[in-house]
Order: sequence, then C-alpha cells, then structure tokens
Amino acid sequence: MNAQSKHLPTVFDVQRIRADFPLLSRTVHDKPLIYFDNANTSQKPVSVIEAVNNHYREHNANVSRAVHLLGEEATAAYEGARDKLARFINATSRNELVLTSGTTQSINLVAYSYALPRLKAGDAILTTVMEHHSNIVPWQLVAQRSGATVKAAPIDERGELIVEKYLEMLTPEVKLACVTHVSNVLGTVNPIREIARECRKRGIPLLVDGSQAVPHRPVDVQALGCDFYALTGHKMLSPTGTGALWARKEHLDAMPPFFGGGEMIREVRFDGTTFAEPPHKFEAGTPNIAGFVGLGAAIDYYESIGFEAIHAWEQQLLAYATERLREIPGLRLFGEAKEKEPVISFLIEGAQATDLATLLDLQGVAVRSGHHCAHPLMQFYKVPATLRASLAFYNTREEIDAFVTALLKVRKLLM
Repeated sequence: MNAQSKHLPTVFDVQRIRADFPLLSRTVHDKPLIYFDNANTSQKPVSVIEAVNNHYREHNANVSRAVHLLGEEATAAYEGARDKLARFINATSRNELVLTSGTTQSINLVAYSYALPRLKAGDAILTTVMEHHSNIVPWQLVAQRSGATVKAAPIDERGELIVEKYLEMLTPEVKLACVTHVSNVLGTVNPIREIARECRKRGIPLLVDGSQAVPHRPVDVQALGCDFYALTGHKMLSPTGTGALWARKEHLDAMPPFFGGGEMIREVRFDGTTFAEPPHKFEAGTPNIAGFVGLGAAIDYYESIGFEAIHAWEQQLLAYATERLREIPGLRLFGEAKEKEPVISFLIEGAQATDLATLLDLQGVAVRSGHHCAHPLMQFYKVPATLRASLAFYNTREEIDAFVTALLKVRKLLM
C-alpha cells in the first residue's frame, strides 16, 4: 500500500455512495469500469434517475400552460428545482436564476443580451488563457459584430492565473471581465472574490464560468461578488441539457430577451409585444422539464452528503493520484496550482494522448484525451493535446491504483 493512503479519511463511506450509482458497477471490455472523466460529465445516482423516470411516468405535462393537475404538478417540480438551485448557490432571489441548457447557453445569453448592446468599437472584453471555448468564442462573436476586441490575461507554468496582470488589464475600455472559477484542464481554482472586488472598484461587471466549481465546492454567489455566474447541470449529477445563469437583478431587468417565442411574453400584438419579468423573459419555449426535476434531485443528493465531506475526500484522492502518477517515468503534469480541484492533465514522453486513452479504455479506464475545448491553453503549453483524469467523490484509492497499473502497462506497449 502506498504511504499516502494512510492519510485518506476513514469516515467517508465511499462504497455506500458508489452503490447509489448504477453505472459504476459496469464492466468495459471485460474489465471493471474506472470512470475518470467526471470533468466531462458526471455519473447519475439512482435518486436522479428515478426522479426523471417518475416524472415521465406520473407527472408528464408541459409547464405554465395548463390548469389541470398534471400541468400544476410539472410546474411545481420545475419551479421547485429553481428554488433549490437558488438556495444551493445562495442567490438573493429565485428570480435571479435563468434556467438554461448549460453554461454555453448561459454565457451566450450574456454575450448577446448584455454585452452586444453595450459594446462599440474600441471597447474590450477581458478573459484568460485558461478558459474553455465557451468563455472565449461567444465574446469573439459579439466583438466582431461590435468592433470591440477580446483580451486574454496570462497564466504561469504552474497553471495559475497571474492575478496582478489580470488586474492591470482591467483598463477603462474593458466593459466586461470573464474568468473560470475552476479550470476544466488544470483544476486551478481562481481567486474570484479578489477579482470581483477589483472589478467592482473599476465598475466592470464580472462573469464567472462555474461549470467545474459547483460539483466540488460550495458556491455562494453573494459572497463571491461577481455579476454573472454560469453553471452546467450534467457535470453535477444531473441530466444533460440543464444549467443556469445567475445574474444580478439590475442586469436581468436591463437585458432584452435573447430568444423569442412562447412563455417569455405578457402579451403579443402585431403593433408590439410586452415581455414577462425575469427570469421568464429569457426562457422561451418548452424547457427540459424532466431534466430539471433531475437537477432538483441531484441537489438533494449533494446536500445529503455535504460538501465538507465531499471536498475533503476529493482533495485526498487528488493528492494520492498526483503522488502515484509522479512514479511513472517520463510523465509530465500540467497544472500544479496551490489550490486545485481533482483534475489532473498529463502526457507521457513518447506517447500520444489519444493512443494512451484508447489503450486505457481497453483496460476499463475512461479518461479524456484531446484539447478539452481549450486550444489557447494547449498553445500556451506547446502541446496538441493532453490526457485528463478527473475524479469525483464516488471514486476510490483502489481505482487510482488500478489506473496507474493500467497506465504503466499501456506505456510499456507504446515505448
């Protein structure tokens, strides 16, 4: 047994938790599944699966469009998920939460409804080198249409944002600042409170991509002090096609609708339409009702365990996995920030990331290879791709040991 293992908590009953996740008992290529692709999407507990199943079996109807019992039940469950999520991230009001398909839609909503009407030639949007494409490309698109530019703050070799440089770049022409809470490639945790405080001093709104933070740590949008916070449900035990944008009320009030259609209106006339109050004026059409029922169940599941226990276990697993990976000859780690969530990106000298991932899959290990929707970050490190192992609270030390054994085996095949 590796010496690091004796420091792992013994009070966290991970085996009991694993029993709640049916897919973790699968075999892949006649091997027990080791699922280390959680930054891509998380597995779902039985309670979430059953909540979605029960909705379709017992309560299936559209929301906000009928006075019959099924419609009332569906609406209560859907809006109940909004209430749970508002409490989960400590929003001031449920009306500050726009339910979306995920972070990508949330950021695009801000780009087209908030930023584009305010941008003009000479203005700028500030982001960082470590961002996911979802926090880069929408800004480029609205910048092209408005004559604005997109600036990117640098990081250092450890994968940490150079905060003082970010703050230096908050110049008067910057009309919106953007930053990821946790890097999906490096696991780096950025100092959002400090950045938000400095943005407020300069009168610059701050958008935070919280996709990789919400599954691992408690998020308090009031305490963070940002203006917009985007999150994705499928990375936090929920069905795909779920997510949200939290925004300060004054921003939502001032933003025009992004999509037009049903349910986002008060009255439609050919001589003019009046719109619903936020958040509903941004929620045109039939939503992913069952998905949000599942998101509500996912929040219940997180709260039944508690983030203190989740975070402690994941940090121990991160430390253990990092130490074990350092034992592998020729392995290069990307992202060694002082504060990280359980995401480890690496390469092995002489081996392609895709080849490693393919051979690991044959050993039952699911990891991610590629650029991880972060081309500028790959360009910074001068590599085309990395291999990424991302952990969750239902992973174990034994899985890490098996992963390292498999990695040594496939490394030998490729050398």
